[in-house]
Amino acid sequence: MTGEVVLVAGAGISGLAAAEALVAAGARVVVSDDNPAALQDLPPGAVAGDGTIPDGTTTIVTSPGRRPDHPLVAEAAARGIALIGEPELAWLLGTERERPPTWLVVTGTNGKTTATGMLAAILRAAGVDAVACGNIGYPVVSAVTAGHEVLAVELSSYQLHWSPSIRPAAGLVLNVAEDHLDWHGGMAAYAEAKAAALVGAVAVAGIDDPVAAGLLARSPAPRKVGVTLAEPGEGQLGISGGLLVDRAFAERETLAEVTDVRPGGPPGLTDALAAAALARAYGVPPRAVRDGLAGFEPGAHRMADAGTVAGVRYVDDSKATNPHAADAALRAMTDEGAARIVWILGGLLKGARVDDLVARHAHRLAGAVVIGTDRAEILDALARHAPDVPVAEVVTGHDGPMRSAVHRAAALAEPGDVVLLAPAAASMDQFRDYAARGTAFADAVRDLAGRSARDPAAGDAG
Repeated sequence: MTGEVVLVAGAGISGLAAAEALVAAGARVVVSDDNPAALQDLPPGAVAGDGTIPDGTTTIVTSPGRRPDHPLVAEAAARGIALIGEPELAWLLGTERERPPTWLVVTGTNGKTTATGMLAAILRAAGVDAVACGNIGYPVVSAVTAGHEVLAVELSSYQLHWSPSIRPAAGLVLNVAEDHLDWHGGMAAYAEAKAAALVGAVAVAGIDDPVAAGLLARSPAPRKVGVTLAEPGEGQLGISGGLLVDRAFAERETLAEVTDVRPGGPPGLTDALAAAALARAYGVPPRAVRDGLAGFEPGAHRMADAGTVAGVRYVDDSKATNPHAADAALRAMTDEGAARIVWILGGLLKGARVDDLVARHAHRLAGAVVIGTDRAEILDALARHAPDVPVAEVVTGHDGPMRSAVHRAAALAEPGDVVLLAPAAASMDQFRDYAARGTAFADAVRDLAGRSARDPAAGDAG
């Protein structure tokens, strides 16, 4: 790219990393952003743009969230300018290296961050120079320029859409459920974007999920591997007698015990099997799978205990940013023996529907507290499918929506109940991200505990 004019459209984490890599590659780099403040600390050699496409631009590196119907996309197409994402740039730069890195790609509606972390842990347990990167917050282009041997790459549907050249050594689709439909325009386009992970030498999918199983069946990959929570067949990884078993890369090999896996339950076990499949595709031995899984620490805000107040347990699953993830959280609570759940939910649904979710779990609910922009649709679903469940709506709160929500939930709960934050929606309408939402929940629980300690009746007053 020496001497080429490249516009980086978006000065977020991945955009700034792309700009730095492009400068190092000899490109003339212009960075634009809707927020002028984001352009004040650019990498040396990059210059701030004015929001237009500079004359002579050959490539635009777009932020992943830019929709295909954005005016910039149409203008780039009309002018014959290549428009790519930061992972695509990382792929192109990697191919120019003497020893290109090996890409092991993870995608899916839910579980991809956990599976990516597990994969990186397994690879490191095998002594491989590996790093987790991509949608988890560490840009792929930074991992490539750092010279890592193997990349455990989490890619969102947005990133896959803008990265058409990537051909991973092995790629995974965990599951596909309604999410980001407002961005893609429908379920078919969303699934098609996910399918781009399955175009390499080895394709892996969670075959207990019918959409993912269908994508695997249609994959052009010469080798296809299914992961299942059932007894595995030939060419699959699965569960047998409390053991994670590989029948895809061996005749029959025990990889780990179910008790080695955290987080546990069906979602965690599926993530572990999928991560193991990608690692085994790279040639990792069974012992490294066991050691990597045993040493893996789950990320925050994933079924995390936030405390117990007045006999009520509070659980933070703010990472449940869509109905599919919330369904897994509610099921996990039932599997752990929770008889009654007070459910805190709401935010930005992104085109997803919650009717089936509410109907499926109505019998588990002792109450529901609804927050966020898309409250009306959620309240309507609760009224139709859970008419006997007490519902509280948090419109505003003088000290923050989450604090109000937790106190309203406490008023609906009884000793022995669980208050579960599993929003089934994105957080950006009220919080910076899902982590900030989960932190607000934990802070509100601590506040509730403090009030209860000072006045035992306060824990019941809401």
